[in-house]
Amino acid sequence: MVLARLFLIAFVALTVIYVCLSLYSRARARDRLEEEWDTGDKPGPREAYVQDGLADYNGSLRRKLILGVYIVPIFLVGLIIYLVNFA
Repeated sequence: MVLARLFLIAFVALTVIYVCLSLYSRARARDRLEEEWDTGDKPGPREAYVQDGLADYNGSLRRKLILGVYIVPIFLVGLIIYLVNFA
């Protein structure tokens, strides 16, 4: 029961971290695209250029790597539990 509570609390905390990282990364991508449009001769209106760039960002590897926020800590906790109990 204690382990289930630990994983529930960890899941909630990791979800908060994931949401914060995701919003921060998306904001940085948006800022970069707006700056790119301002400095260069990019075709079309600014908002359309930014929206197209954010659509590309949604399918990017960086967005998927943020999911490591869930995988790495859970793996490490599982490894520590295994090593403490069975090694």
